[in-house]
Amino acid sequence: MGRILFVYTSCSRTLTGAQTGWYLPEAAHPYYVLAAHHEIDFASPNGPNPPVDEGSVEMFKDDESVKFLQDATVTEKLATAKKLSEVNPSQYDAVFYVGGHGPVLDLATDPTNIKVGNEFWRSGKITSAVCHGPAALVGVTDAEGKSIFTGKAATGFSNTEEEQVNKVKDIPFLLESRIKELGGKYEAAAEPWGVKVVVDGKLITGQNPASAKAIGEAIHKALA
Repeated sequence: MGRILFVYTSCSRTLTGAQTGWYLPEAAHPYYVLAAHHEIDFASPNGPNPPVDEGSVEMFKDDESVKFLQDATVTEKLATAKKLSEVNPSQYDAVFYVGGHGPVLDLATDPTNIKVGNEFWRSGKITSAVCHGPAALVGVTDAEGKSIFTGKAATGFSNTEEEQVNKVKDIPFLLESRIKELGGKYEAAAEPWGVKVVVDGKLITGQNPASAKAIGEAIHKALA
């Protein structure tokens, strides 16, 4: 049994003013895979009650997503989520960044998040993220100051998927492009919206909402 930190965005608005936040299935699906075996804590830049993307609540009515919003344990974890400034990475075996457009807007440049990410990565711990979650890692570096994406295989929300949801203007950068700029070997599913999880050592990334359960399974396997 390990201990995992789920990190959520605190951002509730995109660059165009549209409502955003963390994406429901990208928290719910990995949570129920992992909570059966591991201890999970929640954190965000601002601490308690990080904002959920309301569109994801409307769109995803699967069992896990519905259960997540009604789960008393989850509600308590969200209500008592730590501020990132209060997190001690040495207490955890892995960090997982939940997706949604929010991480591109706050976590990508948040100095506290970058410090936390650096500590996880440099101490050899599983560093994982799904969909837009890998945006939280674009400022994270190894001990030599190199991006953790340099020379690594990774995935995340694709440019094609971003265009298809018409959100290019809502965010400061496209995740696929940024991973490539940082020297990452970006990989995508054969078709947009397909399941894709990439494991390269301690870096575990998932492409999109469909990949959320699979990344939970990959994190569990890596901890086992």
